[in-house]
Amino acid sequence: MEFSARPSWSLALALALVACGSTGGATTDGSSVSGDSSTGDPATTTTTGPDAPTTASDVGTASDGTTTTTTDATTSTASTSDPTAATTEADTSTTAGDDTGAVPGSRCEETATTITCPKITVELGPWQRDVHYQVPLGEPPAGGWPVVLMFQGSFFTAEITWIATDDLPFGAYYQTHVVKQLLDHGYAVITPEAKLDGGTFWDTNIPPYSLNWESSEDHQLMLLIFAGIEDGTFGPLDVGRLFATGISSGGYMTSRMAVSYPGKFRALAIAAGSYATCSGPLCNVPDLEADHPPTLFLHGEVDLTVPLVTAEAYYDELLASGVDARLVTEPGEGHAWIAASPAEVLAWFDGHP
Repeated sequence: MEFSARPSWSLALALALVACGSTGGATTDGSSVSGDSSTGDPATTTTTGPDAPTTASDVGTASDGTTTTTTDATTSTASTSDPTAATTEADTSTTAGDDTGAVPGSRCEETATTITCPKITVELGPWQRDVHYQVPLGEPPAGGWPVVLMFQGSFFTAEITWIATDDLPFGAYYQTHVVKQLLDHGYAVITPEAKLDGGTFWDTNIPPYSLNWESSEDHQLMLLIFAGIEDGTFGPLDVGRLFATGISSGGYMTSRMAVSYPGKFRALAIAAGSYATCSGPLCNVPDLEADHPPTLFLHGEVDLTVPLVTAEAYYDELLASGVDARLVTEPGEGHAWIAASPAEVLAWFDGHP
């Protein structure tokens, strides 16, 4: 699939609606595309929770293109398994251990302003829906690579997950940095497209599918993805170590993995999103089961598209249900991947193997 930048009206439409919102031949693509999210100067990241504040690592990029680590993010966490436990600090200076099979080096190229990760694309289903993926360097573990499903936000193709510059909107640079961190530390990454070549949004909170998920095209796509993970379509993957993350509509879709596929995912990371059936400020989080996957929330404190209060409601319900949860916010940031995302997502998934 060849990507071309969408007209400027799509950005305005995205901001207004983002919250509402058989295998073919494989192709390899490393071409440049324009993006779906932006970065500014990283601000202090904070986490709410009952524990005393600790300091967590943050990832940045120096002017010479090298990755640097700072420790100005004030964080805390709520862990139901050990309420007194201190926050696990994200360590971005080490490569994956023997349990992942990752080796030093990276599939991705990073400069002072750009991150590019190569991908492979397959088409699934009668709709020929593009699904992009990549596996880490090195030999996989005996059981296969753990795998992260990453869901795009509304109206912006999943292709831009694989390349970003630091001047794109909605934290796109941090989004691609998440992909790099995961690949570098032994996780395969799969990024399916929403309908119409990624130009729409996920069905999860759209009636009638929000109430009858099994009737949705996206559910059928997920069944094909699960089958592809099992049969090797995406390389040697561990079907028992699935994780999910996504932003906005993709954040709601990440929640859908817990709601509709119980027991399948080890942990989730939701960026600028909330519960599967919520839509922007319209959000009612039901009582949750104790088997809900441990969930990390990443949210800008001045998000007007998906208000922070909706993520807080989901977070609170998880804690009330005895589920491990963590909420990380960034003051002054709006609807975007926040600066702490790359380190936080990796640390969260590493912490729930």
